[in-house]
Amino acid sequence: MTPEFPLLRQAPSTPLQAVEFVSGPEHFGIWLLFTIVKIILLFTIYLVGVALLTLLERKVAAWIQDRLGPNRVGPRGLLQPAADGLKNIMKEETYPGAAYKPLFVLAPALSFIPALMTFAVIPFGASWYSRWGVIDMAIAPMPIGFLYILAISSLGVYGIVLAGWSSNNKYSLLGGLRSSAQMVSYEIAMGMSTIPVLLLAGNVSLATIIEQQTTGAWPLGWNVFNCTIAFFIFLVAAFAETNRLPFDLPEAESELIAGYHSEYSAMKFSMFFIAEYANMVTASALMATLFFGGWDIPFWHYDNVSHSLWMTLLTTVFFFVKILFFVFVYMWVRWTLPRFRYDQLMALGWKVLLPLALVYIVVMASAILALEYAGFARTSWQFGALLLALNIVCVVVLFVVLDRGRIVSPAYSRLDKRNLDKLRKAALNRARFSPAEAGD
Repeated sequence: MTPEFPLLRQAPSTPLQAVEFVSGPEHFGIWLLFTIVKIILLFTIYLVGVALLTLLERKVAAWIQDRLGPNRVGPRGLLQPAADGLKNIMKEETYPGAAYKPLFVLAPALSFIPALMTFAVIPFGASWYSRWGVIDMAIAPMPIGFLYILAISSLGVYGIVLAGWSSNNKYSLLGGLRSSAQMVSYEIAMGMSTIPVLLLAGNVSLATIIEQQTTGAWPLGWNVFNCTIAFFIFLVAAFAETNRLPFDLPEAESELIAGYHSEYSAMKFSMFFIAEYANMVTASALMATLFFGGWDIPFWHYDNVSHSLWMTLLTTVFFFVKILFFVFVYMWVRWTLPRFRYDQLMALGWKVLLPLALVYIVVMASAILALEYAGFARTSWQFGALLLALNIVCVVVLFVVLDRGRIVSPAYSRLDKRNLDKLRKAALNRARFSPAEAGD
C-alpha cells in the first residue's frame, strides 16, 4: 500500500491541535526522499558525534583533573578520535581458541544496534510545514514510540551477556552476568519512573509528550518540574543502564580484569565503547524528550505555532544542545564519584528506586485525578503550579527528611549510626589542622 502523506491547506498560524489536514498518496516520492535525507544526515551526525565524544570525555577528564588531555594529533588534539579509529582498524584481531566464534563476532554489534534503532523514533526538531506537506523531524514517527523504545533498549543486554559467554572465559562470564542483573534491576525502575509522564500526556507517542510540555499557560510546563522525582529515578537508572560510573560494575577492572570484553581486541574491543557512548546519547535524548520539552525552546512560544524551515532548524539545534548538556553530566559524574559496591548497587535498585517509583506513581495519579475533579484544566497555570508545589514537597520529604545520608553515604551499610557519626566528627576535626599538624 502507498502510505498517505498529510498535506496542509494553508500555512498554519495556530497551535498544532488546530491545524487542518488533507491526505493524499500523490507525494509518496517526496516523503521517501525526505526520509532518506533524514536517515543519512541524522545517523552521520550520530556516528561522527559518538566518535568525537571520546575526545570530549578525555578533555573533560583533563579539565576536571587540571591537565591538558590529548593535544598532539591535529590542532588541539581534534584528530585524536581518527587516530584511535585508525589504530584499532589496523590492529590484528585475536580469537580465543575455545570461543564460540559466531556469537563472539556478533556480540559487539548487538551492543551497538539497539541504541541506533532507538534514536530513530525520537523527534529531534519541530515539524516542518513545507509546500509538500508536514515533514516530521523523526526518522520513524511511530504512534507507539515510547513502547518501542522500552522494547528495543532492553535488547542491549544481550550483546554484553553473549560477549561474556561466547569468550569461554569465566571472568568475562561473571562480567556479563553482573551486567544482566544490573540492567534488569534498573530497567524496571526506569520504566516505572516514566508512568507519571505518560499520565500527564495521556499518550505513548513521543510527539504528544513533547506537545503536552509546550502547550498551556504555565511557563514551567516541562515534566522536570511536574515529575521531579520521576526525573531523578530516570537519571539514576540511565547511569546504570549505560554501565557508567558509579554503576560500571560489569567492567570492574580491579575485580574482573575489565569484565565481559576481556578477550576482545582491535575494532571489536572498540565497538563496546562506541556502544557505550551511543547509549549515552540515546539516554540523553530520552531525558530531553520526556522531561525537558524535547525540541522546545524555553520561554518562547513562537516555536509552538507555525513551523518554518528556519524554526525547525533552530529547534533542532536546541535539542542537540540539551543532549550535549546531559552527556556532559555523564562525564562529570564519571570523574567525580567512586564506584558502588555490588551489594549497594543492587540494594539501590530493588530496595530504594523501585519502591520509590511505585509510591510516586500513586501520589501523581491521585494528584492528577484530584486536580481534574476540582475543575483545573491540564493546560492551566493553576494545574502546573499545584503539581510543582507537590513535587517540591516530595523532594524535601525524600532528600531532607527520609534520606539524610543514609542512602548516599557509602559507609552506612557497614557502620551503625554511632560509629558513622564518630568518623564524620573525626574528619571534621582533622580538616582544621594542616597536614603537618595532622601527622600526614
